Amino acid sequence: MSAPPPPRGRGSRLNPDNRFSDWQREGFDDGWQDAAEGDAPPPATILLVERSRSVISRNTSPDVPFSQSINPYKGCEHGCAYCFARPGHAYLGLSPGLDFETRIVWKPDAPEVLRRELASPRYRCLPIALGINTDGWQPVERRLRLTRRLLEILCETRHPVSIVTKSALVERDLDLLADMARDRLVNVMFSVTTLDPQLARKLEPRAASPARRLAAMERLHRAGVPVGVLFAPLIPAINDHEMERVLEAAHKAGATQAGYVLLRLPHELKQLFADWLDSHFPDRAAHVHSLLRQMRGGVLNDSQFGSRMRGQGLFADLYSQRLKRICARLGLNRERLALNTTAFRPPLPSRDDSPQMPLF
Repeated sequence: MSAPPPPRGRGSRLNPDNRFSDWQREGFDDGWQDAAEGDAPPPATILLVERSRSVISRNTSPDVPFSQSINPYKGCEHGCAYCFARPGHAYLGLSPGLDFETRIVWKPDAPEVLRRELASPRYRCLPIALGINTDGWQPVERRLRLTRRLLEILCETRHPVSIVTKSALVERDLDLLADMARDRLVNVMFSVTTLDPQLARKLEPRAASPARRLAAMERLHRAGVPVGVLFAPLIPAINDHEMERVLEAAHKAGATQAGYVLLRLPHELKQLFADWLDSHFPDRAAHVHSLLRQMRGGVLNDSQFGSRMRGQGLFADLYSQRLKRICARLGLNRERLALNTTAFRPPLPSRDDSPQMPLF
């Protein structure tokens, strides 16, 4: 008997206990599962509130192009089967499986905290990556508008920001993005993993369709916003054959930058992605794992800087050469966009922060 698919509109059919739990549950088939779940409604999204002393995270990783980031949300409704951020839900006492897609943590006071951090005399302006861990424009943003409020502050203070998204909702904020682009304060990278809508529905069940992402990319480009494409993740024997086609389509939509990231499987993601393969591509599962191990030094995940994003070995080298060739042919990555940090002006302190009126 074939395994049941994930719940409608979700990416994972598992909800394993996180790695920090004192005990682990294991499911078994009692013969009632199919009958019980046949008419079950799709799992709803539950919002959890988090209060933070700081919203700007800092890192010194040598293989990422930013040192500061803001993540308005933890968890993501897009439900991408491959998301490297899934294991982070374990720190919340939640599962990296369905919990990651249905229990979304948000920070309603993040704009006020950001304003206070930018106003600090000790703050040094460096580009901020917005929504890197999970998508800042995921479906719940449509009603919460949290990322929009953060972007408004960055626009007001003329603070440079880089964005990665797979959501067409970013078009909503075109007024802010176009304004910032005039001062070289923003660039937007669209994650496009495939041009096949059927594969996209399996990989990213609640994300915008590939065609819709490309349309959003073209609209931003026409408004003067620098755009690029990330073929991420590259999954051997699943979507790797599409690299050239995806970059060609993105180039036609206005992309000037391009890159890729090899599939990463940290912690619980190994189990979750293996189950996804067994559910959708059982005939290829062993081959996918074999290719990954050949590029990860014999294991499924390599967390070392320098190799974690691209892998190593013959197949990894071939992927790198393919990217260079297609970029050279299309004229991508000819110039690196350097965001402007000289226009930054700290926000005025709010009345709650200081009773003193500004002199100028």
